[in-house]
Amino acid sequence: MTQLKTISLALLSTLATTTPLASSAGEQKEGFIEGSTLNVLSRTFYMNRDYRKGQSAPSGNGYSEATAQGFIGKFESGFTQGTVGVGLDAFAMVGLKLDTGDGRNGGQSSFNVLPVDHEGQARDQYSKAGGSLKVRAFDTVVNVGDVFPSTPVVAFGDSRLLPESFRGVTAINRSISGLTVQGGRLHSMSQPQSTSTRDNFVTFYAGPVDSPWIAYFGGDYEATDRLTLGAYASRLKDAWDQKYASASYVLPLGDQVALTTSLNYYNATDEGKKRLGQFDNDIWSAKVALKYRAHTLSLSHQRNQGDDDFDYLRQSDSIYLANSIQYSDFNAPRERSWMVSYNLDMSDFGVPGLTFMTRYGKGTDADYSHANSTYMRRDAEGNPLVDQKRWERDIEARYVVQTGSLKDLSLRLRQATTRATAFESDLDEVRLIVEYPLSVL
Repeated sequence: MTQLKTISLALLSTLATTTPLASSAGEQKEGFIEGSTLNVLSRTFYMNRDYRKGQSAPSGNGYSEATAQGFIGKFESGFTQGTVGVGLDAFAMVGLKLDTGDGRNGGQSSFNVLPVDHEGQARDQYSKAGGSLKVRAFDTVVNVGDVFPSTPVVAFGDSRLLPESFRGVTAINRSISGLTVQGGRLHSMSQPQSTSTRDNFVTFYAGPVDSPWIAYFGGDYEATDRLTLGAYASRLKDAWDQKYASASYVLPLGDQVALTTSLNYYNATDEGKKRLGQFDNDIWSAKVALKYRAHTLSLSHQRNQGDDDFDYLRQSDSIYLANSIQYSDFNAPRERSWMVSYNLDMSDFGVPGLTFMTRYGKGTDADYSHANSTYMRRDAEGNPLVDQKRWERDIEARYVVQTGSLKDLSLRLRQATTRATAFESDLDEVRLIVEYPLSVL
């Protein structure tokens, strides 16, 4: 344990002598070498969960805790010159266990900080590497290999020590001003605690699913400087078809006041061999946010009108709903939820880089009476759970160093408390994340 800590601290000290990553990208350079970048992100990740009633904790004592050090290196080449350019993207990641403590290993649950061995013990270290070949023609870039898609229907997750990735083909086109079109077909995934880049697909609420691929297509359009629209569709073969639509509008009310409204909508239906059962779910959220100088106050409402949980790929960020927050998604069958959020930017008070956030969300009316066998949840007597409720309160403080040798170093402290009836855990959670981005090339 001590040796691993020494190694990780030595690596961090060495990397700290490298030039900090610039906060904004420069102009794109032509040429395979001239346009290349190599960035390394140092991430120290601490997380604990206190299961207030002892539910779900793999240690059996109702408490899970882990501290780990990650290094995420990403190389992106430029493109060879000409009408059709060729390039290469690659990554290498390593995670080091700093501490899990006796009886506090949480790696077997959704905690997912470190991989575990066949005895359920967290591994001392793990790593993975991959890459993709990319081709640019006109305004389209195609990647083949290990990719990091970011769309409302398929998005890599980055809420643990190392990010999630996928393997397949993706394409992005920006031929029309203000319009970004994306598509892809992926045949495997790699979750944050996995050492493989060829894992099978796993969904958050149904678990492993026997599906050979997931495909998606859609785009975002900045219709005006105030209005943004989005539309996407995806298919997880033999499991689901998902459709997504969004709209966001910013209305200035004065020099320092603005009102933002947004709407997000998903429809999910069973597909092909119906590996996850039969379902037809509509879920939507609406949000209004008032910003005055450093203060932003938001109110959102979300409603699942289907009979089953609205599902998505495990540990991914593929759920663009207003009330999907640190722990809860508020996406149970027939669930209705409200949330109020407050954000404070301390730049106006002479402390640039320091921000605070707090929010409270409450969900009611979750009802599994008509859920299919995959998503059904029952009480101790075998009856479907009905009239289920939950709430979550989150508090966050974040500081990003603005100048000096530690410029762009960020410290982020997050705390979540959630309480629920029978269908969810009661827990308190704390995360501390320290990141330092470094530019090597």
